[in-house]
Amino acid sequence: MSELRKKDSALNASKLGGTLAAIGCALLQGMPNQVQAGELEKWDFDAAVLLYAESDSRVQAIEPVISATRNFDSETKLNLKLALDTLTGASPNGAFTSDQPQTFTRPSGEGQYSAAAGELPLDDSFRDTRIATSAQWSAPLGRDWAYSVGGHFSTEHDYLSMGGNASVSRYLNQKNTTLTLAGGLSLDTISPEGGIPAGLSPMAVWGSSNFDNDFAASRVGGDDDKTVTDLLLGVTQVINRSTIMQFNYSLNLSDGYLTDPYKLVSVFDQAGGGLQGYRYEARPDSRTKQALFWQTRHQLAGGDVVDLSYRYQFDDWGMNSHTLEMKYRWDIGQHYLEPQVRWYTQSAVDFYQPYATSQQLSAGSKELTADYRLGNFDAWTLGLRYGYQLTAKQEIYTRLSLYQQTSSNFSSAVTPASGSDLPKTTAVMMILGYKF
Repeated sequence: MSELRKKDSALNASKLGGTLAAIGCALLQGMPNQVQAGELEKWDFDAAVLLYAESDSRVQAIEPVISATRNFDSETKLNLKLALDTLTGASPNGAFTSDQPQTFTRPSGEGQYSAAAGELPLDDSFRDTRIATSAQWSAPLGRDWAYSVGGHFSTEHDYLSMGGNASVSRYLNQKNTTLTLAGGLSLDTISPEGGIPAGLSPMAVWGSSNFDNDFAASRVGGDDDKTVTDLLLGVTQVINRSTIMQFNYSLNLSDGYLTDPYKLVSVFDQAGGGLQGYRYEARPDSRTKQALFWQTRHQLAGGDVVDLSYRYQFDDWGMNSHTLEMKYRWDIGQHYLEPQVRWYTQSAVDFYQPYATSQQLSAGSKELTADYRLGNFDAWTLGLRYGYQLTAKQEIYTRLSLYQQTSSNFSSAVTPASGSDLPKTTAVMMILGYKF
């Protein structure tokens, strides 16, 4: 999957957290029973388009999304969502930079592409279109309980995902406290161009006399599957009339094919030596991720809202990450401004290396990746949202964000003589939307 798809999958993985966040928003704005069903219109719509562009002519995306919510009463709702995203550009293939030109076989086995001396190798054949749909039903169960059930389906040329989720909430303390249990299951099929490469198998050299046999020998099938299971336990607490706080614990279990079939690892004869070739990466076939999340929203005397959150995530691959985010909503009559700052840092997984040596492969290494998204890196996001309330039910809004990601682990590696540019990602994101 592409760089953007990885970011997108992280957002999709937080759907259960979104369920709890939605409950928190409802509490902050007033309990559902305080709103008369007759005051709600039957349908609410939110149409938006995301524009995403990375620097150096890398990944670019356009994603229109429309969400429709049918309000049966103040607490019973059906939400339907449709998204279509188109991605183009070039994606890092995992290989190390070199002071010599490099040539790579395309993932399909049909042709080749090159990287100039000193340039980060990029696969410029990346093209993708994805269609995603989801549905979510939410309703009360008596006075003190509520539930929701939903499902999703998405398809692209090399990836298919379908699944469902459910949650149940218990209101306590005159609905000032909400306990939530949520779960989800996703069944995915990966069908990469050219088939599934065998982990750590050599990349066949395009144009060589034995290319067809070498390429076939590096494949172990046309597709593979993975299963993702999510569990969330959370509590949302109204502190006072202007402050709400929530805590949750989430567990994510992934089993099956978790390797990126398009990523390579450069192989040198020794540290500081000459380039010998490239191997396809190999990752474990299971992963357990856990996360702790805290969020507090406080409404100031003038009506402005401060939103602070922190997430700590860790897994059995050896990665730990911290996310700290702050938003401030400033209301100015019918207008509002919402600046945002987000800081993220993570440690590398145990089997990450920017390159491999022949000795390591000879010693029987079974898991290896040079994908810098699994290495040490820091990332900052600075954003600003602007909205204009046309009427009580209509709003136009836009958000502009700048994302900067910088790898920070190459200094601990012995650098080959061929070069060592630090992978970086700079991206601009803009959202244009209309609620009605």
